Amino acid sequence: MAESPSSSAQQARRILADRLAGLCRDAGLTGREIAVRCGWHPSKSSRIMNARTPPSAGDIRAWCRACDAEDQTADLLASLRNAEGMWVGWRRMEQAGLKRAQEARLPLFERTRRFRSYSSWFVPGLIQTRGYTGAVLRAVQRRRVEVDDVAEAVAARVERQRVLYEGGRRFAFLIEEPVLRNGIGGSDVLVGQLGHLLTVGSLPNVSLGVIPTGPDRSRMPVEGFWIFDAAQTNVELVSGYLTITQPSEVTMYAEAFAELAALAVYGASARELITSARDALE
Repeated sequence: MAESPSSSAQQARRILADRLAGLCRDAGLTGREIAVRCGWHPSKSSRIMNARTPPSAGDIRAWCRACDAEDQTADLLASLRNAEGMWVGWRRMEQAGLKRAQEARLPLFERTRRFRSYSSWFVPGLIQTRGYTGAVLRAVQRRRVEVDDVAEAVAARVERQRVLYEGGRRFAFLIEEPVLRNGIGGSDVLVGQLGHLLTVGSLPNVSLGVIPTGPDRSRMPVEGFWIFDAAQTNVELVSGYLTITQPSEVTMYAEAFAELAALAVYGASARELITSARDALE
């Protein structure tokens, strides 16, 4: 598992390591004895129990056999998958193509009732036009994905946008002003996207804020992130996709969102910035 910048992933690894160490103690074995039974170098058991080395699925199976605790294997494997899933490199997530990666996120969007999204790079996926989505995903595919299923991935992302129009959901989008001018796919695509922002921003369940560019602001731009209800935050980084579930960390992102939201303009002021960016392209 790739090293995660999040303490959520680190905590999950620590909990799994503690459970394995507990099985060792309950069986009356030392780490060295576990290593002998598993055919490992003695230091491997110590590294696993101290969360310095994440165990593989095979390691967990061998550990449970050595401790005569094979009834614990399935539960521990589930814990391993949870820890691994908190930080996923793009190569792993997208190895089967972009469509599957888009579809995998749909259940999360369907069960969420309050969405908060901050973007300093590009327009968030839920409020992208088909043309803008196509340009974004084509750029991603060229950079890091061998499978070319961009058309299918675009359709999956656009289909996901139906949650905007289903009842009982609230959306708050924050975008940095440069997003309005840093287009991808050419001027025509960006003009269409800016027009769509004006339409989406008028929906009664949507708050659209634009953070103006300026020399004096109290909160610097950060990486883009989504907050799903109060349960989960997802962050897209250059190297991978981070899922945060630790309450204290989700709260940190919620506080950051509130601070950034206080810098944004809304309503007529936001529409003026969007319209100005669009007019400059026409």
